[in-house]
Amino acid sequence: MSLSVFGSDEQSDIRVDLNRWIRLTRCVVTAERVPGTSELSLLFVDRTTIAELNEKFLGGDGPTDVLAFPMDDDLVLPGRQPDQGGRGPGAPNEAGEPPTLIGDVVVCPAVAAAQAPEHGTTVDEELALLIVHGVLHLLNYDHVEPDETAKMKQRERELLALFREQEEAH
Repeated sequence: MSLSVFGSDEQSDIRVDLNRWIRLTRCVVTAERVPGTSELSLLFVDRTTIAELNEKFLGGDGPTDVLAFPMDDDLVLPGRQPDQGGRGPGAPNEAGEPPTLIGDVVVCPAVAAAQAPEHGTTVDEELALLIVHGVLHLLNYDHVEPDETAKMKQRERELLALFREQEEAH
């Protein structure tokens, strides 16, 4: 498996260790055994940005802690697709398998910092949980039904423990 994680810190409210959170994202995707070559984006944004995304895409009101935007396999845009015009100079005759676009996880550190005391956690612990939660949503975990909630929470605990072990080993 080859995984590309794009990380971006687009906020200035809370300092985040972008490389650490990219490592956590990689840990989750690797542990979940996503096959083939895949790509995922991890974005840290401010309250205004996440509130706008929440309203626009989920009909929510106000800022939230984490949003997950899985890629929609059924999305087909009309017109010419970029790869329909030939391979280009110097390209191999056969195209390689394109990467699987898993999706985007968008986290608001300011909201995480505000809710960490309510959950009895540190800001880093809250951010770690939100990242794992968001990535699991991209990988088809959900928490609509009680049994789904229990399964997702258990997997979150396992993945956070695995990441802590990996951090301690290095």
